[in-house]
Amino acid sequence: MAKKLKYVVLFFLFCNVVFANTPGRIGLGIILGEPTGISFKTWQSDEIAYDAALAWSLGKDGKVHVHVDYLIHNYKLIRTINSNTPVYYGIGGRIKTKDETALGVRIPLGINFKSRKIPIDVFIEIVPTLNLIPETVFDLEGGIGVRYYF
Repeated sequence: MAKKLKYVVLFFLFCNVVFANTPGRIGLGIILGEPTGISFKTWQSDEIAYDAALAWSLGKDGKVHVHVDYLIHNYKLIRTINSNTPVYYGIGGRIKTKDETALGVRIPLGINFKSRKIPIDVFIEIVPTLNLIPETVFDLEGGIGVRYYF
């Protein structure tokens, strides 16, 4: 249990450092899928953001799941009336822990639907993942979520 708590504390410390200098551009919400839990996002510019989650992996043995991603948003791939629907891609890392800890590299690909009238976004993503520790295994995750921006 102490091992799991250590990862949770490290996650929140990391989020505090990353999100501290972005007033009005911090999103908090949920992600449903693999994993399911709390989702955070902070925009560094109109195209660059960091995304993180503290969640539960719903796989066969259920694990605490923590991930952090660096994301690049492209507003030109999908044309909408308000051009506020970027496609995003990036790279990140994840830790899953239960009885043994797994470490992997994530490559998120998704679509972000941003509202111009209310401070929310909805996202859908698919995330190929390469587990590196304790063994090298390819995995595929994905989810849908919503965040409110402060």
